[in-house]
Amino acid sequence: MKPRCLLRLAFVCALLTPFLSSNAAQPNIVIFYADDLGWGELGCQGYTKDIPTPHIDALAKNGLRFTNGYVAATYCSPSRAGLMTGRYPTRFGHEFNTVANTVGLRSDQTTIATRLKTLGYATIAVGKWHLGNQPENLPTKRGFDEFYGTLNNTPFFHPTNFIDSRISNEVQTVTDPNFYTTDAYADRSIDWIEKNKTKPWFLYLPFNAQHAPLQAPKKYLERFPKITDEKRQLFAAMMASMDDAIGRVVGKIRALGQEENTLIFFIADNGGPTASTTSHNGPLRGFKMTTFEGGPRVPYIAQWKGKIPAGKTYDLPVMNLDVLPTAIIAAGGKTDSSWQLDGVDLMPYLTGKLTSRPHQTLYWRYGPQWAIRHGDLKLVVSKGGSGQPELYDLATDIGESKDLASAQPAKVKELQALWDKWSAEQAPASTPDASGGGATKKNKKKQGK
Repeated sequence: MKPRCLLRLAFVCALLTPFLSSNAAQPNIVIFYADDLGWGELGCQGYTKDIPTPHIDALAKNGLRFTNGYVAATYCSPSRAGLMTGRYPTRFGHEFNTVANTVGLRSDQTTIATRLKTLGYATIAVGKWHLGNQPENLPTKRGFDEFYGTLNNTPFFHPTNFIDSRISNEVQTVTDPNFYTTDAYADRSIDWIEKNKTKPWFLYLPFNAQHAPLQAPKKYLERFPKITDEKRQLFAAMMASMDDAIGRVVGKIRALGQEENTLIFFIADNGGPTASTTSHNGPLRGFKMTTFEGGPRVPYIAQWKGKIPAGKTYDLPVMNLDVLPTAIIAAGGKTDSSWQLDGVDLMPYLTGKLTSRPHQTLYWRYGPQWAIRHGDLKLVVSKGGSGQPELYDLATDIGESKDLASAQPAKVKELQALWDKWSAEQAPASTPDASGGGATKKNKKKQGK
């Protein structure tokens, strides 16, 4: 009987081996998503020096920093809709923040979490969701095993719209006066990673830092006694907390011996709203909610030790839409044309297998504001501009200071035609823009309004 048992055991092991080796090869995936950060912040970006960010800088040192990293929308909810689906949010009407409150992420859109679950991943969202507070749109209904965070914007102390799915999917009141969202999000992420360390896992950690209101514990404020501007000191303290949280999460991954098998992204959801929070966009023109570079161009870093080159920059344009296909293919899955993705798998480009541009053309639409980047030329209509299409060469004019429209009318016509064709393919906005931006007459006609 003993030899027979051994033979059976060997047979079972042979059957399981492909599955075990597949899981071992599947990388863990982390997305750190900062809120209203600003392109010029972070030590590794090289523009501001008053707020040390050693843990985020370490991601750039151990991976790639994208100098032309973009998001597909200029503010919170649409940016997240693009990240979660790998598609331009305007394709499914998610053009404005108001969509989150009234409709949520449309039910026919599949999230990265759902796609990774089909590949055997444990999944969690920790932080600010902002893709719908309707029961059918809670993170645990959109591919995440667990959710710990807020459904919308929130104070950092006594957060509102807070849910801990381990307790309930109902909104809970946080009474602990020492509860600070950024710190608590790191605590839960570390706890969850420990609990799921034996399987491939996906952690989505969208911080509410650096979004208003500006709030921070005393222990972080005390790090910046030389910053005399109260608003900037609060912003710095919030940044220190987020940087520490990222350091703690990455430290846990390292302690488990999993850092070399973990693909990590750090991306901001949109440019910084300087006037309200002191965020810096470096040399970029414009801010959050504009289509000048200061709106959609963001800090963007990727680390995967041994897979992605370390300590270098990548200078060709990429987008947050690229995260989904990159993660799915890294996890051993395949993308399908039926998904109608706008993002691409970045790995062949980052490893040098492909030397062409990941995207020849990028597009944006935000009510009457819009932009197209084709190669290094950008045609843009933005708040703070002339109201007419302006043309800039981003290779030589990152600050969009020299309008070339009158000197290159043929290029204006070419890029306008490309954008018009793309815009005609987009869905009507699911809700109007509550900020009052509305839509231009031209866009209203295109959207069937």
